[in-house]
Amino acid sequence: MATIFSRIIAGEIPCYKVAENDRFFAFLDINPLAKGHTLVVPKCETDYIFDLDDQTLADMMVFAKQIAAKIKEFSQCNRVAVVVLGLEVPHAHIHLIPMNSENDVDFRKEKLKLTPEEFANIALELNK
Repeated sequence: MATIFSRIIAGEIPCYKVAENDRFFAFLDINPLAKGHTLVVPKCETDYIFDLDDQTLADMMVFAKQIAAKIKEFSQCNRVAVVVLGLEVPHAHIHLIPMNSENDVDFRKEKLKLTPEEFANIALELNK
């Protein structure tokens, strides 16, 4: 059975797409820690990020780096955190989170509640 991320990539589940190429897909996290919080996933369905072959892992980071630059410009944050965690979705993914302090990357804190219009506007800004 396809993961939720594979279904998003296939267009079966809607998302706020930030970027895509032939191997990777990036979209806004619907439970963001900050405006611009983005997930980067490989299109190949692989559960554990370190099970990706070396070239795919390296290319995924380069893809994420390009998106992180856009997030930093959009959010005017000090840095963009790169976080790999989570067991809830068996599909390798990277969180890119705008941050000004380490407290901004605490997954235990309450998530932002954004409207569909806010999500769409953020995705539009990051697509520029």
